[in-house]
Amino acid sequence: MAESIGFIGLGIMGRPMALNLRATGRELNVYARRAEAVKPLIDAGAHACESPADVARCSDVVFTMLSDTPDVEQVLLGDGPEDHSCILAGCRAGTIIIDMTTMSPSAARRIAARLSEAGVAMLDAPVSGGDIGARDGTLSIMVGGPEQAFARAQPLLEVLGRSIVHVGGQGAGQVCKACNQIVVGQTIAGVGEALLFAEAAGVDGTKVREALLGGFAGSRILEVHGQRMLDDDYAPGFKAALHQKDMRIVQEAAHELGLGLPGAALVAQLLNTLVGQGDGELDSAAMHIAQRRLNGRDEGSR
Repeated sequence: MAESIGFIGLGIMGRPMALNLRATGRELNVYARRAEAVKPLIDAGAHACESPADVARCSDVVFTMLSDTPDVEQVLLGDGPEDHSCILAGCRAGTIIIDMTTMSPSAARRIAARLSEAGVAMLDAPVSGGDIGARDGTLSIMVGGPEQAFARAQPLLEVLGRSIVHVGGQGAGQVCKACNQIVVGQTIAGVGEALLFAEAAGVDGTKVREALLGGFAGSRILEVHGQRMLDDDYAPGFKAALHQKDMRIVQEAAHELGLGLPGAALVAQLLNTLVGQGDGELDSAAMHIAQRRLNGRDEGSR
């Protein structure tokens, strides 16, 4: 018999992921604080639960896709032993929790250790690919946690993603996602600076982008986000406010490790500036707006 699945966190990413799991015909139990978030899942045949604990009681594998570290701690562990609404309160030994939130690696390890005391395995499995990848089932999934739990979860993860890599032990998935955000953030910043430089020098940025795409500087970010910058089109695929949160996690983890990451710090400051100026709902490629404003060239930007 196929394992029953739970899903908590039905936002812009979680809802299409849960729908993809339901489309396989598996039993799906869901919970969200907002009734309108649950309705599409109910329409697809999922069962709505009253609390995270209820989801855990009737599920063999529970996915969570939340906003940040405190949300994961609250939903999984609650406020302590007297909190009977959290996932831990409803879990039985043998349950697997797959948390797909981007969160602190050290917190992921701490939460996993607490769940392990109850015989519950946790995988930290953050994703890359945005809402399009969530809808299309083509996410890149970076997984940390026990190998046995990963082997059991892999068929479900393959419904959600195209690239699934078991990176290592507990917290390794979150470390990998932090690495992803470091590379993505600095590449966006580099593309933005290059196009700004071309413009200031009086050279057509469209032609510069075309030339760079044919050489070693070519990248998916230059292709997609470079065009966004040229078009001044920052409709969100991945919101700047979420990228800001991710870079905060990078900075906090770097502090714990005693590392200086000046490139990541610069990206964090660009995102802080952008969000602070009220543009956190734009795509993170809008870091280019902050770069333009810094250089007094904000004409044509939002």
